[in-house]
Amino acid sequence: MKKLILLSLGLLLSFTAFSQTPEEMKAWQENMTPGENHKWLASMNGDWDATVTMWMDPSQPPNISTATTKNDMIMGGLYQRSQHSGNMMGMPFMGESITGYDNAKKEFIATWIDNFGSSIMLLKGQLDKDTLTLRGSMLDPASGKDMQVKEVLTKLSEDSHKFEMFMVVDGKDIKNMEINYTRKK
Repeated sequence: MKKLILLSLGLLLSFTAFSQTPEEMKAWQENMTPGENHKWLASMNGDWDATVTMWMDPSQPPNISTATTKNDMIMGGLYQRSQHSGNMMGMPFMGESITGYDNAKKEFIATWIDNFGSSIMLLKGQLDKDTLTLRGSMLDPASGKDMQVKEVLTKLSEDSHKFEMFMVVDGKDIKNMEINYTRKK
């Protein structure tokens, strides 16, 4: 009997949650429809060769390596999944990001994960012409504290774009990575 009551209550709540006004339905429809910002992300779909320049210490020469990236839109064109692979500091490196534009909040949101850590980086930001600037935080495992980061993705042409990453220290942007992408032919 208890299960029947819980099931009935669950069904009642689910029907109530889905009964919406036409205005509410319109808002849901607009939120789930890809727009111009999603098209901008999709313009960078495909397979890319990457040259990665990293500065572990700004006073030392950078470490330069190569990598590959595959970008594709998922979930009906609402999000772009980017899968990265290469070598970093002599070790195999794999990373993945999910980037989308939140129609309701009017902002881009991105996540980043890789095999060099168990933390998830979360960033938010805005597009200005062909430059997406994201700000967020990531865990510094050495200190156990979050550190502020900034990422800048600039679409240079249909066949090239540039990614820059900065650590924000005492309010100053310190560039620690640049990746130049060229579309594979």
